[in-house]
Amino acid sequence: MLLRNSHFGSVVRSDALEFRDARHRSLGYDRGPGRDVDASRKRGKMSEPAEIGSTAPHPVLGAFYPGRYERKGFVRRLFDETAPYYDRINWLFSLGTGASYRRRCLLRAGLRPGLRLIDVATGTGLLAQEAVAVTGSRHDVIGVDLSNGMLAVARAKLGIPLVQASAEQLPVADASADFVTMGYALRHVADLVVAFREYYRVLRANGTVMLLEIAKPTQTPSRLFAGFYLGHVVPVLSRWMTGEKRVGDLTRYYWATIEHCVAPEIILQALRDSGFVELSCAVEVDMLRCYVGRKRNAAGGMP
Repeated sequence: MLLRNSHFGSVVRSDALEFRDARHRSLGYDRGPGRDVDASRKRGKMSEPAEIGSTAPHPVLGAFYPGRYERKGFVRRLFDETAPYYDRINWLFSLGTGASYRRRCLLRAGLRPGLRLIDVATGTGLLAQEAVAVTGSRHDVIGVDLSNGMLAVARAKLGIPLVQASAEQLPVADASADFVTMGYALRHVADLVVAFREYYRVLRANGTVMLLEIAKPTQTPSRLFAGFYLGHVVPVLSRWMTGEKRVGDLTRYYWATIEHCVAPEIILQALRDSGFVELSCAVEVDMLRCYVGRKRNAAGGMP
């Protein structure tokens, strides 16, 4: 299989999904965090709208970074610094139910042994881990993430191919995967349509995209509970459990992206605009959403 090396402008051949790079031996494995725009300036209120002409998942969150150009650097640093604690934080967010839900969604979307999957924004590999359990093969699941810290944690526990890259620029050849997944991370991309078109590009005909996300509840009781638990309890508990202020920052940022994320209808439309068909959005407990879409076959439709 051919992988596009977006970092070094070359094309490298990969057999059995093993990534190789002439400069780093394994693409992105040993790269330190890139130099980003400093987002440590004085923080203000949210004042800047989403970029005109783009499909941003949420407006600029001025309480955390000053503008859209600083968002990427802020997010990467935040996840780099909190990666060792992320699995414990995730347990608080999901109340311990995350693994079973992820696996159930993968099975419902049609994942099975023999299919090749790219897990975008893999983080510490929580969704990729369930994909390996379903496919039965570590060679058929690839993890992609922008954060070197997150990849370090995933590498230590998964043993799957890992690549450091952004969702909008996957160093993967056209039509090379059967599944593209993303777990609770579409709120961290710069532009939904740009990312989704990249997923469409790397999928084979009839391939599947599956996106797990937390949405702001639609019912008042669940919305009040989510705001209190995720917006207040989890930040306090996570900082208390880890002793790290930055972990509290992460959980507060996490809730802010949920609270200000675009509506599910906009996400579905972005998938539709990117070429996906047979779209669905399964909802559980008024918060958890599983978006699924298919890539058209070569004849322009689904079989």
